[in-house]
Amino acid sequence: MSLTIFCLTGMIADIIGGGNFTLDHYRFTKMVIGSIIVGLGFGIPTFIYRKDSLPMPIRVIIHMGTGCVIYTLVAFAVGWMGGTGSVAKAIVAAAVQIAVAFLIWYLFMRYYRREAKEMNERIQEMK
Repeated sequence: MSLTIFCLTGMIADIIGGGNFTLDHYRFTKMVIGSIIVGLGFGIPTFIYRKDSLPMPIRVIIHMGTGCVIYTLVAFAVGWMGGTGSVAKAIVAAAVQIAVAFLIWYLFMRYYRREAKEMNERIQEMK
């Protein structure tokens, strides 16, 4: 997912910039590696959802907290956030990042709940 978002963002930047989107000093490679790390940062913690003894809000906080912290660290490391921007820009960028992360999580949650409901209905029909 993170690589898809990264590629789409790059394409949009290239189109908006009139084909003048350039990266030097291995910045593209660093960003691709960063996207992979972000994908792992949000993907690996999903195993927490198998721990039924934890309440769902705690599982969501662990999953999203881990992913958002990893994203923020990677974003500063590869140059997606930070640089010459102000503190206000960093706060807005972090807020947008958290909002997008929770939106993606919410959409996946709705999809899988619907799948589970349909599977349960089919099981009940088989009885």
